[in-house]
Amino acid sequence: MTNSSALDTAPLRRAFSSTRAVLAEVRTDQLAAPTPCASWDVSALIAHFIGSARWIADVVRGTEPSGARNYAASEHLDAYDDSGRAALAALDDIEDAGVAVFGGLSAAGLLAMSTQDQFVHGWDLARATGQSTDLDPDLAGALLAAARNWVDDKYRGPDGVGLFGPSVEAPATATPADRLAAFLGRSL
Repeated sequence: MTNSSALDTAPLRRAFSSTRAVLAEVRTDQLAAPTPCASWDVSALIAHFIGSARWIADVVRGTEPSGARNYAASEHLDAYDDSGRAALAALDDIEDAGVAVFGGLSAAGLLAMSTQDQFVHGWDLARATGQSTDLDPDLAGALLAAARNWVDDKYRGPDGVGLFGPSVEAPATATPADRLAAFLGRSL
């Protein structure tokens, strides 16, 4: 029996929706453009967040994670929608938010980490493709408050080494999503 009240997947749904809206506007001629993630161009960033969503479903269900792949521009939205649906369905089946699903990470921890990852990579994609980065202000504010509680120096380092770069000072006029991105090491 599914107990979707055990895990509140609404924030992840909002992150998927926000990132999907940005993804829908990406043009084929932008796929090789650089992103705020120095080691990824737009195509690699898209492959990452599609693969990350699929990875959530694989981890929760205990199946072998599928390998990374690049998606043709015509497949991005369908692949993202499929991966998002799979992730949400797997998380919706969890009846105990405290159950360990990956190493020592609880289902609630995986959900929080995945929500932040999907949302911030949507910001990265928006920034890389010249779109507005003023994404879901309420969700961005909640993610920033949560990140301030757990992202510390042990998670920071150079691109490819740390999960996050050093925190960057955001201007007072920055949007909530821009402040979140800056806190996580993105240059504004």
